Amino acid sequence: MLNFELYNPTNLVFGKGQIEKLSSLVPKDAKILLAYGGGSIFKNGIYDQVIHNLKGFEIVEFGGIEPNPRFETLMKAVDVIKAEKIYFILAVGGGSVIDGVKFISGAVHFEGNPIDILQKRILIKENAMPFGTVLTLPATGSEMNSGYVVTIEATQEKLSSGGSALFPKFSICDPTVISSLPKRQIENGVVDAYTHVMEQYLTYPTDAFLQDRIAEGILQTLIEVGPGVVQNPTDYTLASNFMWSCTMALNGLIQKGVPSDWATHMIGHELTALYEIDHARTLAVIGPNLYKVMFETKKAKLAQYGRRIFNLTGSDEEVAKEAINKTVEFFHTMGMDTKLSQYTEDYSNTADFIVKRFDERGWKGLGEKQLVTLDKVRSIVELSY
Repeated sequence: MLNFELYNPTNLVFGKGQIEKLSSLVPKDAKILLAYGGGSIFKNGIYDQVIHNLKGFEIVEFGGIEPNPRFETLMKAVDVIKAEKIYFILAVGGGSVIDGVKFISGAVHFEGNPIDILQKRILIKENAMPFGTVLTLPATGSEMNSGYVVTIEATQEKLSSGGSALFPKFSICDPTVISSLPKRQIENGVVDAYTHVMEQYLTYPTDAFLQDRIAEGILQTLIEVGPGVVQNPTDYTLASNFMWSCTMALNGLIQKGVPSDWATHMIGHELTALYEIDHARTLAVIGPNLYKVMFETKKAKLAQYGRRIFNLTGSDEEVAKEAINKTVEFFHTMGMDTKLSQYTEDYSNTADFIVKRFDERGWKGLGEKQLVTLDKVRSIVELSY
């Protein structure tokens, strides 16, 4: 097991009716920026619940944060905060809204050009504006971590960053909110969380027995509840286990003591930036093909994964290969297309574009051992066509 430090100060408030605790969680007398996305919170009643439970607080609303939050939009929120002298932000939404608020939190007091936070991947470790969240869409785990992903529309870049000052002060997670979500969003949430686990689990053995078992438990739970929660989002047993699995997949716990990959995400982000493909669906396109191209370095964990998750038998080689097939089958069960050509006809130069962009950024080697070199990236993307 590798050395590690575990720090997570977020107060997670989980379960039915927990939005009622909102007024006691927000700092007393705070002037609040209420940040949300495209307006679904008005349709599902979450907005009314939030406003009802924030009686007495001064609130300035900022809506329109995109599904892939835009730097340009978020900077407008920064301007509002400065003009209105706001000192607390409440993110009401899914991972994109929460990610956007994290960037806003770090950018408000940043000295310099805020675009550098993204392009130079500057970590915000102090002087961030405090914020809390009300989660409406389980998927990213952003409600209990300090990372985020933001798109710069002007350059078609989707970039990630974070920092220890960007943990939510609190996150309210009520599983009943998923009852009104479209099936596509729930499907995305399951696959997003599943791939988050795979990025931290499917690397190479480090004798981190407990971490492996926790990761495998999340994967098994998502396989068990995923198809059912899409069809029956009002089933509280399914909804609560789905939501908690999404949080546990990326709250930092299973990443400690083990190596992690994230190359699937880095490549997938480019597909979203280029073609506006749902984030989870880019992961379903890229992940299995990355496992194939990097097969020899991942074979031991692929074989463990195949035996423990899918009860496969045979040699390590046989089990590892079939485990990739079973993963693709599960993604198909969750409504995912797993080829880029199923999302766009304009894919022929995608590998060239991504390799050029990674080269310009100096991303010469990704993955747990930096073995996902530019030639490997090209092979992964081309295999994904």
